[in-house]
Amino acid sequence: MREVEERLWQMKDQQYKEFQKKLIPNIKEDTIIGVRTPALRTYAKELLREAKGNPACEQRIEQFKKELPHHYYEENNLHGLLIEGMKDFVPCMEALDEFLPYIDNWATCDSPLPKCFDKNKEDILERAKNWIATDATYVKRYGMGVMMRLFLDEDFKEEYIQLVAAVKSEEYYVNMMIAWYMATALAKQW
Repeated sequence: MREVEERLWQMKDQQYKEFQKKLIPNIKEDTIIGVRTPALRTYAKELLREAKGNPACEQRIEQFKKELPHHYYEENNLHGLLIEGMKDFVPCMEALDEFLPYIDNWATCDSPLPKCFDKNKEDILERAKNWIATDATYVKRYGMGVMMRLFLDEDFKEEYIQLVAAVKSEEYYVNMMIAWYMATALAKQW
């Protein structure tokens, strides 16, 4: 959606772009605008606030989310933040399932964790197991990230460690998530 792209370019920070290029070497440099995450979060909240009771704005957001794959890294991050802001579980899961296959980097992958997950942990646990079982690098990483962020505290079970430990991959970003998960699990559930 042209309006979103224009707004992202208005928030460009060249110095931040240079920083991001080094952090995410597996995506093309010309797909990074250079928008800082706090600015993206503010923009996502602004869009979601504007959409409340405004069908035209809500429709524009839905149109943006349907325009997959996005060209710019920041469009993907904004998409994830818009999903994160969804309050109704079923539409949130539908939007997430549509979006996950298009994630192409660790930073976008590690961002969205909708609050509606907290009230639907049994469902999320099953979905996370399915995400982990997939062959798609960033869907698998997302599943392990969800397990790390939601199931290492009061909802922890030892079998969850086995679920992540059983993952065998040659993918660098999958293996980095396994390591991060294990380090966090050791710190929280010695």
